[in-house]
Amino acid sequence: MTKDLGKLWAERMTKAERDQSFPDSEPRDAATLMLIDRSGRKPKVLLGRRHANHKFMPGKFVFPGGRIEPLDRLMPAVSELHPGAQQKLIERVAKPDAEFARAFALAAVRETAEETGLLLGVKRNQPPTVPGEIWTEFAKACVHPDLGQIHFIARAVTPPRRPRRFDTRFLTADASAIAHTIAGVVGPDSELVELTWVPIEDAAHLDVPTITGIVLEELLARVEGGMGHELPVPFYFMIEQQYFRELL
Repeated sequence: MTKDLGKLWAERMTKAERDQSFPDSEPRDAATLMLIDRSGRKPKVLLGRRHANHKFMPGKFVFPGGRIEPLDRLMPAVSELHPGAQQKLIERVAKPDAEFARAFALAAVRETAEETGLLLGVKRNQPPTVPGEIWTEFAKACVHPDLGQIHFIARAVTPPRRPRRFDTRFLTADASAIAHTIAGVVGPDSELVELTWVPIEDAAHLDVPTITGIVLEELLARVEGGMGHELPVPFYFMIEQQYFRELL
């Protein structure tokens, strides 16, 4: 990827219309997961459409994800994050440690299960020892998270003075990591009313938030670059009404 292209994406983020008239707040740590299906000629990514009655991004196509919960740090896994991904996940944070890094990956896996019914990991005869109720479905299905399958693609902080602010890590895993599916999670009365697999290069044409469109392009560039953990991770943040893109 050229430096000019990265600068262009930062300029697109800056020009995006947004109401910054709300009281300011500290961004909350969050993680989201982009599932990729590379079994066909064109790699596809999974997106879910949010319910039209939601106050936050109604009707938009998004990746499953959400805030880190305290118990996410304690969930065991059959493998840990690649050292390169782990290091980049805790760059530019106040108190970096390995547990904090793995909490992002585990939060993304848990939120994907809660919002889509897709449990990622390895299915075994014995259930994992879960730290609390929010991980119960993994124990029921005998699915153990496998953090070694997770790649770190991008990081973005919501601009100041927005109604909700997040410091989000965008992660990805291959669709082959789906070990179990819970039926009935997605539907007309759920947070996500539908799921769709879309070629990555076409997904940005859906009704997606600006940052989602940018990260989809970052994801495509990463796939075309070979998906190596050593590749730099872009970090988007705003200073004085201007977005910047730095590499971690």
